[in-house]
Amino acid sequence: MDDVTTPGGATVPTDPPVTRERVVAALEAAGWRVGQDDDGDVYGVWDGHLFYFFLAGENRSILQVRGRYAGTVPPGEQATVLPFLDAFNRDHVWPKVYSRTDERATGIYTEVSTDLTHGVTDEHLGRLLTGGLATGIQFFAQLAATFPAWAPADAG
Repeated sequence: MDDVTTPGGATVPTDPPVTRERVVAALEAAGWRVGQDDDGDVYGVWDGHLFYFFLAGENRSILQVRGRYAGTVPPGEQATVLPFLDAFNRDHVWPKVYSRTDERATGIYTEVSTDLTHGVTDEHLGRLLTGGLATGIQFFAQLAATFPAWAPADAG
């Protein structure tokens, strides 16, 4: 990998770039099963919740771990959950949490994004993926405990 020269003239080594193949390899090395959808996006299911692993940005160097809650928030109940989401975002740096509503239901999402423009080691990539998953799952558990009627059917 090429080095980067800072505005002050210092040379800083960079790590290998993040790629979809490296994301898949890191997830599989952790023993997790993942797939790819028709667009090539990487996904998997943890504790019943669907997580996607996107590479965004102009250079596809922003790693995004996005989870979707497996429970069901009925149509018209978004106003009930919004104060909970706002309070969580106020009290936590990450994951970012938000909702999206369509004609069938309100989806609840978690998201952790990290700019990896200067590359990432395998160890750091593994930690970022694990952190995005773990914090998303923890949030979903809090959501289920707060709103048990919306919890996934198989939640404990």
